[in-house]
Amino acid sequence: MFSTTTTFIVYILCMLIIGIAAARMTNSLNDYVLGGRSLGRFVTALSAGASDMSGWLLMGLPGALFLSGLSEAWIAIGLTVGSWCNWKFVAARLRSFTANASDALTLPDYLAARFNDRLRISSVIAALIILIFFVVYCASGMVSGARLFEQTFGMDYHNALLIGAVSTIFYVFIGGFLAVSWTDTVQASLMIFALLLTPMVMIMDCGGLEAANALIAQKDASMDDFLEGMTFIGFISLVGWGLGYLGQPHILVRFMAAGSVRGMGDARRISITWMALCLIGAVLIGYYGVAFSMRHPEVSINNPEQIFIIVTQTLFTPWIAGILLSAILAAIMSTLSCQLLVASTTLTADFYRRWLRPKASQRELVWCGRFMLLLVAVIAYCLALDPNSGVLRLVAYAWAGFGAAFGPCVLISVFWSRMTLAGAISGMAVGAITVIVWEIGGFLGLYSLVPGFIFSAIAIFVVSSLTAKSNKETTELFNDLEQKFWVEVKEH
Repeated sequence: MFSTTTTFIVYILCMLIIGIAAARMTNSLNDYVLGGRSLGRFVTALSAGASDMSGWLLMGLPGALFLSGLSEAWIAIGLTVGSWCNWKFVAARLRSFTANASDALTLPDYLAARFNDRLRISSVIAALIILIFFVVYCASGMVSGARLFEQTFGMDYHNALLIGAVSTIFYVFIGGFLAVSWTDTVQASLMIFALLLTPMVMIMDCGGLEAANALIAQKDASMDDFLEGMTFIGFISLVGWGLGYLGQPHILVRFMAAGSVRGMGDARRISITWMALCLIGAVLIGYYGVAFSMRHPEVSINNPEQIFIIVTQTLFTPWIAGILLSAILAAIMSTLSCQLLVASTTLTADFYRRWLRPKASQRELVWCGRFMLLLVAVIAYCLALDPNSGVLRLVAYAWAGFGAAFGPCVLISVFWSRMTLAGAISGMAVGAITVIVWEIGGFLGLYSLVPGFIFSAIAIFVVSSLTAKSNKETTELFNDLEQKFWVEVKEH
């Protein structure tokens, strides 16, 4: 236990040191929000991946495979395809469009600039969606971190919650986007190490691949069937998770922060390779967790989502187990830190600077961003004080809410010149409302992101077509942004 504790302490201290180093390079709001658009392709790639993969990668996904077998792996396939499409079709264009559209620093900022929204209606709607869902997301992340400390060290829940929250808040508070991106790179490396090493040791512990497969077949021969118990609706729901990537603000902001469009191809290959290997590792941990449970009947597995924690504590020495368990903390901290930053910068850039202090100095805006981060963190912390709070159930459709509200809007905005402000507002509203209503009704058993995404896209095309005649100025702006994008592509 002492060795595991020491490893956790060293890990957290390393994250804090990175935050302090990043603070020395944070002098303006652009630095704090997007790191001065200076991220290289490697940091861009791993940061985008780590900010996406929260604790579910090492807990939720293996737990689902442990219970249901390989049929649950379709969600991993859908996510990989969705992420590749996001990098391929959105990343470079969004980076170029946001840089040339009034140097937009946030997603709401970009939408207002892209559609000449002088009243900033689209910006306010987008900012409200971001704040509502991210406060809940942050609360969920804090609870996940507290549960990890609680289960690993036997700590009191509230003490564990405070330690995890303060550790993450500190390095984001002082270092901003650079601290989040640099720590994400370290955390992504730790995550892939844990996810590749653990299944190999599990298989070796069972006596090899053939013996491990035999143990699984002995318990349930259907575990290796990709379509076992799968309905068409169930298949679409699992694969449909990939649509969510197109609308996640904490992932899109990584594209906006890239140094140029030049390295996007390399960044895509690095990110997708990292993501695919991590997902394969998580799938194998859950799948061969069944063989592990047969091989070690003395080990109690009451909660399937604890399979990774139980395996590491059983098969590895305390020092190595501490490193591997730190990967869970890395997944939680990387996502939580990015969500805190996006929520706080939305408050700073889209409310404080636009409505209250348009002439505020860069130093004032940086400190405002820091205090807004504390505000968001305190609200999330208060929600997380009760781990059984009903608000945590909202997290189940936060991914769908972002994907449906922003996915079609962002995708269409960088490809279709006739998209209008009214179309953008309609798309965001229809997408978000559809997800909420669908989750409440549970219609057809279909994941709410799928109908939300479809209805949002339809709303954008229909409303934009009806209001296209008053869209001349916006069309000209799109053509200008498109031209600048292709100039950047040809230059590199």
